[in-house]
Amino acid sequence: MSEFVHSSVSNRTGFITLDRPKALNSLSLAMVRDLAAALQAWRDDAGVDAVVIRSSSEKAFCAGGDIRFFYDVGRAGVQGGSAQLEDFFTEEYALNHLIHFYPKPYIALMDGVVMGGGMGVAQGGPDCRLRIVTERTKMAMPEVNIGLFPDVGGSYFLSRAPGQLGNYLGLTGLTIGAADALYSGLADYFVPAADMAALAALIEATPGARLRQAVAAFVAPFQASAGASALQAERATIERHFGAGSVAAIVASLAADEGAFAQKAWKAMATRSPLMMAVTHELLRRGAALDVAGCLRMERTLVRHNFEDGEVLEGVRALVIDKDNAPRWKPAALAEVTAEMVERFFAPVWPNYAHPLRHLA
Repeated sequence: MSEFVHSSVSNRTGFITLDRPKALNSLSLAMVRDLAAALQAWRDDAGVDAVVIRSSSEKAFCAGGDIRFFYDVGRAGVQGGSAQLEDFFTEEYALNHLIHFYPKPYIALMDGVVMGGGMGVAQGGPDCRLRIVTERTKMAMPEVNIGLFPDVGGSYFLSRAPGQLGNYLGLTGLTIGAADALYSGLADYFVPAADMAALAALIEATPGARLRQAVAAFVAPFQASAGASALQAERATIERHFGAGSVAAIVASLAADEGAFAQKAWKAMATRSPLMMAVTHELLRRGAALDVAGCLRMERTLVRHNFEDGEVLEGVRALVIDKDNAPRWKPAALAEVTAEMVERFFAPVWPNYAHPLRHLA
């Protein structure tokens, strides 16, 4: 294990603790490998009946991938380490697939910041997942803000959110809290932060085989305490605007709506990469018709094109490196984004037999 991932087995439960608090548990390649190694070892271990993934800090479960690493190696070329970038996304997406189909209960304590790659390691499949949020949860798929797209399986789980919620979350990149996460189908249970210590004690004391049922019973009294969902209250607004046929149509629709919710979404989208919003819109459309493996393979193709294009490098430069918050997007306006530009991101990079995620089923 690396210094940032700790794993142990107690009471027939495998525990993974993310421990990189200064970086909000942003994932490095070593961390991805540590997570995969632990989960692969426990998958067929008769002495492990359930898995719990958590953070050492209440500030963040996981804020995503290490985007400073993306920038450094993405600009450096192969000799400078860019081969590690290829490894990172291949291995991260394989990890997302492993988690989705994990054969044992997979309990994610999604306290604090849960964004991007953090969503990828929290979103188990329907047969294994138990996703817990608190009032401290700050959830988002904010990739369009750095010139990327919602990856780590986002093309699968966002495209399956009710109605147009996936388009809203993917195109605006805005942050939601516990009630909205539950309403969007991106979390299962709410626990007040003040009760997380009691939940942790219950988890430690309960044998793995009984853990899912014990946790469900513990959280039951709190489910009416998550508060009102803004997305539920604004659902009709979301459907009206984000059901438009293109990103340009969505933006025009939002701009004409003087309501506070629509204006906030419109202003957010005005700062995002026009090209990557258009790519994201198409990604979610295609993802709705693909299985998990198909979505991850599609995303792996897109991420190669994305770094070759350079939009993500400019986004990270503006927000993280130089911090001028003035990305020079190419193209700069939605009106300049063509269908050919978008289609280029979906063009095959490898023949099927050579795709780095060809083994996913």
